Amino acid sequence: MTIGASGCFVANDALAKYVSQTLPAGQLIVLRSGIVVLLMLLLAWRQGVLRQLPQAAHPRVLVRSLADAFGTAMYLLSLFQLPLANATAINQGAPLFMTLFAVLFLREKASALRWAAVGIGFVGVLLVVRPAGEGFNAWALLCLAGTLLHALRDLLTRRLDPRLPSLVATLSSALALGLLAALLLPFQGWRPVGLPTLGLISLGATFLCSAFLLLIGGLRLGEISLVAPFRYSGLLFAVLLGYGVWGHLPDAWGLFGIALLVISGLLVMQGERRGR
Repeated sequence: MTIGASGCFVANDALAKYVSQTLPAGQLIVLRSGIVVLLMLLLAWRQGVLRQLPQAAHPRVLVRSLADAFGTAMYLLSLFQLPLANATAINQGAPLFMTLFAVLFLREKASALRWAAVGIGFVGVLLVVRPAGEGFNAWALLCLAGTLLHALRDLLTRRLDPRLPSLVATLSSALALGLLAALLLPFQGWRPVGLPTLGLISLGATFLCSAFLLLIGGLRLGEISLVAPFRYSGLLFAVLLGYGVWGHLPDAWGLFGIALLVISGLLVMQGERRGR
């Protein structure tokens, strides 16, 4: 289920990147967010949690949704300009930054292994972003900023009421992202959308909702430290899709940075397993 979720996330990103070649970013995000909200409402109705939707107005949920919306918007805007594998790799650094934030802001203790993992992961991110390399541009920096916000989102998720349904938090984030993207419409305009394009956007939204359901199912049914490493399978999907659709393939330094990210993530998870 976790591998399936990773594949669905990357498939959604690939479809969004492909459609962004013909549609303004704001319009694309608004349309996709609208479809995701409709699908989430249908799922909430099927699972009988519609009565709990007002909990989305809780201050903690709203702050998390804002962090998620801004982080996702930054990630998508950079994804439309960067190779799929590079953007995915940078975004995979979120768990490492969350570890750093937990130590700095929640006063959690970190072992030497976790600090080593954060350091290795940071080097991996730098190799993918390459601040002094030819492949570096402002979009890579924007993607990194979005990753930091996603780490903050994950940190805020840990402070939510455990009784809050995951669908409510996800629906709140989708609404916030759609409203944020709508602010771009006056500047980017609105183009006619053909049925094929709308079909691709709908398919991407379906992949996104499927990814959330598979990820939640995998985390609830399996031990987190066991299933979490399989999320890095998304990097393989991103490399394959990026090469198959656009002919993008990370260079040797980029591949080395991706490998360091995977190693650092596995080290963090191994440390958490030892702690338990």
